Amino acid sequence: LKSNPSNNEEKEAQTQLTKSDELQRLHSQALSAYQQEDYEAAISLLDEILAVCVWDAELRELRAECYIKEGEPSKAISDLKAAAKLKNDNTEAFYKISRIYYQLGDHELSLSEVRECLKLDQDHKQCFSLYKQVKKLNKQIESAEEFIREGRYEDAISKYESVMKTEPEVPIYATHAKERICHCLSKNQQATEAIKVCTEILQLEPTNVNALKDRAEAYLLEDLYEE
Repeated sequence: LKSNPSNNEEKEAQTQLTKSDELQRLHSQALSAYQQEDYEAAISLLDEILAVCVWDAELRELRAECYIKEGEPSKAISDLKAAAKLKNDNTEAFYKISRIYYQLGDHELSLSEVRECLKLDQDHKQCFSLYKQVKKLNKQIESAEEFIREGRYEDAISKYESVMKTEPEVPIYATHAKERICHCLSKNQQATEAIKVCTEILQLEPTNVNALKDRAEAYLLEDLYEE
């Protein structure tokens, strides 16, 4: 305004100042909503701000936190991936993305993201700790699947039992392990055990197609045709 006080310039500058004030007001409201744990309201306010301030990494990280609290992990990942690109050496974003993938049961993507964190900082304590956990779990699952391909069902069962010990806190891994154990028992013609384990899975997930098929195979072995 001071350097070029023509009418057009002044109008444009005043518009931008007004918009800036409005965005700052929305930002204060969003922070307040977040602190009061009203995550839905915070997301709505942050949506408005990010429509203008597209490249603000910190606002994206804040919205990602709200999405996590609201149980929308895929939306949180989208914001965190943007934040990882927008801010140099954003180890925190890579760590959070890796953790979300891990909680969702996607150990391969989790491993890939935590490696990105360690590329930026090989001494990052949280990332290194998560990396060790995911790498161990990933290796066990890969080994178990290799045993299944080779028809070594006893070895695969043993390996999937190790998976459940490695990660007892995140239920999705135990469910997946039991589903694969049910498959191995059925393939190995251990019908009684297969029916028991497959039934456990189907109590948790009544529409689990793999468990239904494997239990059906086990029923056939026992001549239980109606079942």
